[in-house]
Amino acid sequence: MTLRQLHALTATVLTAYAVVHMANHVVALGGIGTHLAFMETARSIYRLPAVEAILLGCVVTQLLSGLRLIACSWNKPHDAVSRVQVLSGAYLLFFLGVHVTAVLVGRSSLGLDTNFHFAAAGFHVHPFQFFFAPYYLFGVLALFTHLGCAMYWRAQSAGRAASLYWLGIPIAVGALVGVIIVSALTGAFYPVDVPSEYRAPFSRVLDGP
Repeated sequence: MTLRQLHALTATVLTAYAVVHMANHVVALGGIGTHLAFMETARSIYRLPAVEAILLGCVVTQLLSGLRLIACSWNKPHDAVSRVQVLSGAYLLFFLGVHVTAVLVGRSSLGLDTNFHFAAAGFHVHPFQFFFAPYYLFGVLALFTHLGCAMYWRAQSAGRAASLYWLGIPIAVGALVGVIIVSALTGAFYPVDVPSEYRAPFSRVLDGP
């Protein structure tokens, strides 16, 4: 198995998880309770020790293989789609590393349930919303864009029009999903009252040592 094939294989596993994770955020349109209920059901599967170990292994593999693939291709000549694929992949590596680390630290060191309130906390302690709004929006958009690029290359045999269709649709969906997620976390659809224990880590950063 080549490095690119390994990267694609682990990406497929993580994409399956990401679909569930995105759906979890989108159902938050129905309220925080709906989000939490969906999460509890999904966690009964993806937090099984064996499943979680596989997911974390795929994350590590994605980070290492992704960095290697970017390093090997960064200075090579690219057309527009190839460049977008590299840039979206680079942002995904940043997002994945930060997001997974934050969740693991939140669970193990801070003793927090990494649920809706954990994700929303940064939006409700000024000025962290100026980081988290683009962070989440571009993270979701980068995921769908990267998938769209992969679909673009697979559709080459069907012609340029079909290839552009398979590139454009995921990007449009990613933008919509990203806006929905950020809007829900900011409280655009209903009041969001983040418990103090979730705000505390951000407050400590502002207060200093």
